[in-house]
Amino acid sequence: MWVTVAGLPARPTLSVLTGAGRFCILGSGIVTRKDWPQVPRRDLSDSRPQPLPCPDIRESSSCVSKYRLEYKRYVTSRRLAETLAQIVNGKRKTPPLVLECNPVNIPGPGILTQALLESGARVVALESDKTFIPHLESLGKNLDGQLDVVHCDFFKLDPRNRSLIKPPIMISQMLFQNLGIRAIPWSTGIPLKVIGIFPIKNEKKILWKLIYDLYSCTSIYKYGRVELNMFISEKEYQKLRAKPKNPNLYQALSVLWQVACDIKLLHMESFSFKLLLLEKKNKNKKKKKELSGLIQQNLCFIQMTPRRNLFTENLTPLNYNVFFHMLKQCFGKRNAKLLDHLRSLSPIDPEDILMQIRKHENAKITNMCPEDFKLLFETIDLESKLNWFKWFVLLYCTSDSKV
Repeated sequence: MWVTVAGLPARPTLSVLTGAGRFCILGSGIVTRKDWPQVPRRDLSDSRPQPLPCPDIRESSSCVSKYRLEYKRYVTSRRLAETLAQIVNGKRKTPPLVLECNPVNIPGPGILTQALLESGARVVALESDKTFIPHLESLGKNLDGQLDVVHCDFFKLDPRNRSLIKPPIMISQMLFQNLGIRAIPWSTGIPLKVIGIFPIKNEKKILWKLIYDLYSCTSIYKYGRVELNMFISEKEYQKLRAKPKNPNLYQALSVLWQVACDIKLLHMESFSFKLLLLEKKNKNKKKKKELSGLIQQNLCFIQMTPRRNLFTENLTPLNYNVFFHMLKQCFGKRNAKLLDHLRSLSPIDPEDILMQIRKHENAKITNMCPEDFKLLFETIDLESKLNWFKWFVLLYCTSDSKV
């Protein structure tokens, strides 16, 4: 049984303001930000991008000097923080348990932490930098346990190399036990929400790590259908949501996330700024260009909710790695016909498989939608039970596959 978090006592939800926000990117030099012109506000429940008006805002720049040599994304607008808190709370009568992550970036200044607390949510702020912990803990005074501050890095939870475990690296089981969070069935609701910003340079690597955790029901997904509410670069978001109509962006990772989760775009934050690189230690022009390209993208605030019906009799946390292997093999020769791939994937007659999934013999990999791949895998698994040996060999060969 796949399970999540224990229920929490209800707390009154305070009203929050809606409005646009602003991000601050700190790096090797000076950063300036240009305000967006006012545009009409749309309903926050809409799953489309939510460009919002940009009124006067308050910013936090206390972390600038320390992180001049490394680019960091920060929420510096109080109004944006309030908007995000409202989005995360949704229409729930009972305030959620929110795991606030992303090293330094969000919990650091404490703007979003405070907005979440004011909305009534119980917040667990994961902070990788000890410098910010006293400030975060001060926000939780007189709140009767509404805020927990933990020194760890969310994106380094449950590392594969256990010998490297040390603060801020931590095992999720230890973290959740200390917080009194217990697992509940996969078929239950969404008792735990995660909010944060993917690091600039490691978005794809983290997405692979999280999707492995999700399908195997390990790490945070050992506790159930944990919902991710994350800022991600527009380019990576487009890849996540890519369909066969976008062959240049469509890939195995697109299929895996779309099969596993309902992905919604809740808000888009645009960047318009001038970046001056002045530090002597950053003379590498190629590196500057790469970083500049990563930074100068819109950020998409997306919600990734694991599907209740993801696991079936034929796709389980025990054989998910075969599904991964099948997708990697298919997209390794993405222009080949599906029929050609089936001859090496299954001992069953390939034409029979195509007939069962209602695909033409000339169908290519790039013609297959994410749900088609899941149906293909389940059909092969079902038909292979009488020919278990070859399927078992494939499972054995891929059981130790890495991200």
